Amino acid sequence: MDDPRSLFDLTGKVACITGASSGLGRRAAIALSAAGARVVSVARRKDALQSLTAEIGGDAACVAADVADRENLGSLCGAISAPFGSPDILIHAAGVNTRQPADEVTPEGWDQTLALNLSTPFFLSQALVPAMKKKSWGRIVNFASLQTTRAFPGGIAYGASKAGVGQLTRATAEAWSPYGITANAIGPGFFPTELTQAIFDDDDRANRNAAQTCIGRNGRLEDLDGPLLFLCSDASSFVTGQVLMVDGGFTAK
Repeated sequence: MDDPRSLFDLTGKVACITGASSGLGRRAAIALSAAGARVVSVARRKDALQSLTAEIGGDAACVAADVADRENLGSLCGAISAPFGSPDILIHAAGVNTRQPADEVTPEGWDQTLALNLSTPFFLSQALVPAMKKKSWGRIVNFASLQTTRAFPGGIAYGASKAGVGQLTRATAEAWSPYGITANAIGPGFFPTELTQAIFDDDDRANRNAAQTCIGRNGRLEDLDGPLLFLCSDASSFVTGQVLMVDGGFTAK
């Protein structure tokens, strides 16, 4: 039997991560690069992307773009594929949470949330899947949420988009897994990111969230490394259409 550790080796693979300028996307780029992947990071903030690319080193590139701009999707895919070829791995970490209460949800906030959190993962995947089909190998990892199944205050638009991500993951697995492409999602609990800064700035709220988990603490960015490597590698070749909750057991209680 070959060394089981080789199942997690991403040497020779090209990974594209959206939302890589900060938070969970940035961590994903660092983790996949450490496992041997050539990484293309995508986000709007050019300076943050360049800093990340410099930190990773030679097998890294970045593309500064608005991934929700569907009119320029073709040029975006060209820019993503230019440094190392078309991606084998696609991680959709870009996201937004307007936190508008139900009675204050605006059409603009709703459309912005659904466009970035739900529409972009589908249409960007759709555009890059043909190259994965030619290789008979691909990994798509979406980002779900606690709100994929739970209702939180101020989370109408965000929760609707993340519930959609759960079904998007199942539906794209049904469509593309016969071609060697798996589609799965990670559902993070509470991790310290820009999106959750207000929560972690409130000690009482952060402590309540930690107490809600089975483990008894909130997430650390390194807690994502193993699940990400699993879903992006040969280790998960028979796993598709699944939402893996990385939440310390928050949704188990």
